[in-house]
Amino acid sequence: MTETVPRAQPGVGALKPLVTTVFVPAAIFGIGQGAAAPIMAVTARDLGASITVAGLIVALGGLGAVLGDLPAGRIVSRFGERRSIIGGSALGATGVVICLFAATPWVLGIGALLTGLANAVWGLARQSYLAETVPLSLRARAMSSFAAMWRLGFFLGPLIGAGVILMMGTRGGFLVQLVGVLLAGALMARVSDPPRTVDASGGEHRPVTLTDILGRHRAPLSTLGIGSVLMGAARASREAVLPLWALHLGLDAAQVSVIFGVGAAVDLLCSYPAGHIMDRYGRRLVAVPSLTVIGVSYLLLPLSTGALGLTAVAVVMGIGNGLGNGVIMTLGADIAPPDERAEFLAAWRLTHDTGMFGGPLAIGVLAAAVPLGWAFAVLGATSFAGAAVMHRYIPRYSPAPSVAAQADRGRSG
Repeated sequence: MTETVPRAQPGVGALKPLVTTVFVPAAIFGIGQGAAAPIMAVTARDLGASITVAGLIVALGGLGAVLGDLPAGRIVSRFGERRSIIGGSALGATGVVICLFAATPWVLGIGALLTGLANAVWGLARQSYLAETVPLSLRARAMSSFAAMWRLGFFLGPLIGAGVILMMGTRGGFLVQLVGVLLAGALMARVSDPPRTVDASGGEHRPVTLTDILGRHRAPLSTLGIGSVLMGAARASREAVLPLWALHLGLDAAQVSVIFGVGAAVDLLCSYPAGHIMDRYGRRLVAVPSLTVIGVSYLLLPLSTGALGLTAVAVVMGIGNGLGNGVIMTLGADIAPPDERAEFLAAWRLTHDTGMFGGPLAIGVLAAAVPLGWAFAVLGATSFAGAAVMHRYIPRYSPAPSVAAQADRGRSG
C-alpha cells in the first residue's frame, strides 16, 4: 500500500482565512496550557503529594481526555464545532478554577480531570473543522500550522507563567491558563460550522456507536492506532518527567517554567517544516524520526545534573516533538470517512489520548518501584517501539495524485 500525496498543490494563501479564527485562538489556548503544564506536578508536591501521587495527578488530565473523546465525537456531530467549543471552554474554565483554589492533592486532581475532558471536546472540534475545510494537498501544513501556533503559545506560556509565578506564587500559572481558555473560546466561537455530508436517503444522520466504528475500521485502528498510543505516551510523559527530574535536581518552579519554554521554542521551530515534509514526501518521514529522537532524549535525561544539562535534554525533546507536530491529526484526517468523520476522529483521538494518559500514569507507578532513571529507560523503549510501528504501518509515499486529491481539486474548481 502506498501513501498518495499530490504534488500539484494550492497556494498556502488558502490557509489565511484560518489565521484569526483557528490559528490565533490555538496560540492563546497554548499559552494557558504552557503556563500550567510545568506547575501541576509542583503544585501537587506543594500540597503534600508524593512523587508517585504527583505523577498520577498529572495523568488525570490525560484520563479526562480519554473519557471525553468518545462523547466529544457525538457532541461535535450533533451540535457542531461552534457550540462544542463554547461548552468545552466553560468546562475547561471550571477545571482551571478548581486547580487554582485546590487545598488538597485530590481536589487538584479533579480540576486536572475536568480540564482533560474539556480538552477532548476542544481538540476534536478543531481537528474536525480543519479536516472538513482544508484541501488534502494542504492538510498536513494546516494541521502542523495549527500545532505550531499551539506550540508558540506553549513556548510563551511558561515564560509568561514564570513572571506571574514570581509575583503571585506557583499557582499564578493556573491564572494564565484561565485567561487563555476563556479568550481562546471566545475567539473560536466566531467560527461558523462547515457544511456536513448529507445522508443520501434524506434522513437524519444515524448516531454511530463505538462498536460501529471499531467494526468498520478495525484495520487502521488496530495497526496505526497502536503507533498513535505509543506516540501519545512518549509525548505526554515529558510533561511529567521534566518537572519531577527538576525537583530531584533542586530546581524551583520558575526555573522549570523557563526550561519548558526553551524546549517549546525548539518544538515550535520544527512544526511548520514538518508539515511541509509531510505534504511533499509523506507522513512516515516525520513520524519515525520524531519518536526516535524523543526516545533518545529520555535516555539522556538521567545524565543531566543541573539546569544547563536539563535544558539541553529539553531541547532534544523539543526537536523530537516538533517533528511530529500535526502527524497524528493528519493521519486521522487522512483515514477518516467523510460521512462519519467526527465519530471516527473521536475513536482515533482515543488511541492517542490513551497513550497520553498511560505515559504519565506509568511514570507515577514506576517511580514508586524503581529509580526514576529506570522509568526513563522504559519511556525510551516505548518511543522506539512506536517508531517501529509507524514505520511498518504508515503507507509508503507515492507522488501520484490520489482519488481524494482529485476530488479536492474538483470541489475547488
